[in-house]
Amino acid sequence: MWPYVYIAAFLTGAVLSLFLTPLSGMAARRFNVISVPSERSVHRHPMPLLGGLGIYFPILITILGGIIISNSRLFPASLSEYIPGIRSTMGKLFAILSGGAIVVTFGVIDDVKTLRAGQKLFLQIISSIIIFSAGIRISLTGHLPSFFLTVFWLILMMNAFNLMDNMDGLSSGVAFISGAILFIFAVMMKQLFVATILAVFLGSVTGFLRYNFPPAKIFMGECGSAFLGYFLGTTAILLTFYRYEEHQTFLPLFAPLVVFSVLFFDTVSVIWIRSKRGLPVFQADRNHLSHRLVGLGMTNKQAVLFIYLLTLCTGIGALLLGSLNIFGGIIILLQVFIILAIVGILEMAGRNRERNKNGKEGMD
Repeated sequence: MWPYVYIAAFLTGAVLSLFLTPLSGMAARRFNVISVPSERSVHRHPMPLLGGLGIYFPILITILGGIIISNSRLFPASLSEYIPGIRSTMGKLFAILSGGAIVVTFGVIDDVKTLRAGQKLFLQIISSIIIFSAGIRISLTGHLPSFFLTVFWLILMMNAFNLMDNMDGLSSGVAFISGAILFIFAVMMKQLFVATILAVFLGSVTGFLRYNFPPAKIFMGECGSAFLGYFLGTTAILLTFYRYEEHQTFLPLFAPLVVFSVLFFDTVSVIWIRSKRGLPVFQADRNHLSHRLVGLGMTNKQAVLFIYLLTLCTGIGALLLGSLNIFGGIIILLQVFIILAIVGILEMAGRNRERNKNGKEGMD
């Protein structure tokens, strides 16, 4: 019976997002929250921001609606056995929604009036502390190491998705694929709570993608990209990847890194390129993986679809980590490394070809 809850959660989030995302665009135009094209932009026309509101509010409304229904006579009697479990998650649910409200709020402020990096970091830390205080934390020996690792993870995820939001539909599409893999993992592990909120998330992102897939009609802005990272980072912590079973290896602990490997590849490579060239780490430029793929000859849409497939190709292996022995798990990790190495080699060959081409033109 519970699979029908997943379907209802997904469809509710999708329908609300299809309705609220255009309203977010109207609000952005009304208050002039517009992304104006620059030399570093890939879009040619002014584009409304605040699309992230079309992701957050459907999640908020759906979850709160679900809580209300679960405490009313509208809740199906066939699901009554799940009520104690639902009530036990209330504290974590409100923490996720409250922290998300902070992330979205500082994102809207940044979209309207650019915040300094230190201000954004402070607010990211606050939202991360809310999550940790609710008991959603990366478990380690010792309270302090667990605190710092949880906060670091969430900040990393928020900024990584923000960095990836550089082409139409890219960040939202990668979030959908990554979230879908986490959803399947949660279903496999019979974690109903995590799977349900991920179903809502996937529905909301699907509705938003209707307007953000290239050519985009609206951008998610900081309020959307940071929220994607916050939500997926939180659900990744909530998921139990490791079970204390005799046959279980430690390798499932690497599942989140495998799922988000392309995201982290983009983040690390961009930071490395900017540092090597003496550029500010947080200054927008055209050194992202998507831009580098365009430099190899792809169109913007082809680059986005390539990264979608790359995310699916690397991330799907995470689903097997819990059922393989240590040798099989290492093969999965090695495969992810090889796939990303192939992408790096192709990029390097493309840069060398372009460099040689420019050199010959200079000689002529």
